[in-house]
Amino acid sequence: MIEVRHLKTLTALRETSSLVEAAERVHLTQSALSHQLKDLEEKLGCSLFIRKTKPVRFTSAGLRLLQLADDVLLSFRSAQRDIQRFAEGESGRLHIAIECHSCYEWLMPTIDHFREHWPDVELDLSTAFGFMPLPALARGDLDLVVTSDPQDIPNIEYIPLFQYESQVALSRHHPLAKEEFLTPECFSKETLITYPVETERLDIFKHFLNPAGISPAKIRHSELTLMMMQLVASGRGVCCLPNWALTEYTNRQYVITKSLGEEGVWCKLYLAIRKDQRNNAYMEDLISTASKTCFKNLKGILAPDL
Repeated sequence: MIEVRHLKTLTALRETSSLVEAAERVHLTQSALSHQLKDLEEKLGCSLFIRKTKPVRFTSAGLRLLQLADDVLLSFRSAQRDIQRFAEGESGRLHIAIECHSCYEWLMPTIDHFREHWPDVELDLSTAFGFMPLPALARGDLDLVVTSDPQDIPNIEYIPLFQYESQVALSRHHPLAKEEFLTPECFSKETLITYPVETERLDIFKHFLNPAGISPAKIRHSELTLMMMQLVASGRGVCCLPNWALTEYTNRQYVITKSLGEEGVWCKLYLAIRKDQRNNAYMEDLISTASKTCFKNLKGILAPDL
């Protein structure tokens, strides 16, 4: 009567507190997910959660099934990993490069989980500020690149993780703080603080400033997100980062954020790998773990296929 898909659905509902987002998480339509839950409740003879509550409130029966889900799904994933190890071996190499420091918020929990389950895989992590990581991936110097800037390179596959909005962080006392959203012209007199990479690889230039033919008055570099926030908060410039990377600072009222244009600038984050590694057991596990970790830890992101 109770199937693994039911447990996955209830877990997704607990983590998202939304039927719409839970449906996206388990790759169903909202209608199909609602029907699945209603059918399960009819078979069990009781309700599992209280409708129209936010966050979702589970009944005693629902909470008991969630306990079961936590136990069963953990054992299920562990068994899958063990079988993959038996089939393909446990050792290998995984050299990763990332293109922004803000990725550490979800990448480090992912790596911690990976090390626990694949202790014999040689794991190395570096930033991609000082070199072009995608050609290095194609050459075999790297095994995975976290990027928002896919390039058409033979034998490279891009696996979308999620969508995010690129937002501008401003001092709470900045003159632009009163604007509903920012236009490209707003930056013509501003100091833009960025990571030390080529402007062509930065979302604000690729999707907002360059198409409008606008350049900031000055560009200042910083490798640390925290330092960028300190500079912004003290009125020494503005910066553009993924919305999830700014949540901590806006919650503390350290800075405020504005969208780029009335509709905002939305981008995708990808995991880039060589196609010949796509079916590697530990690579598949890392990709799956990264996706789950992102939606568990980051606020304001959307499914990649929306």
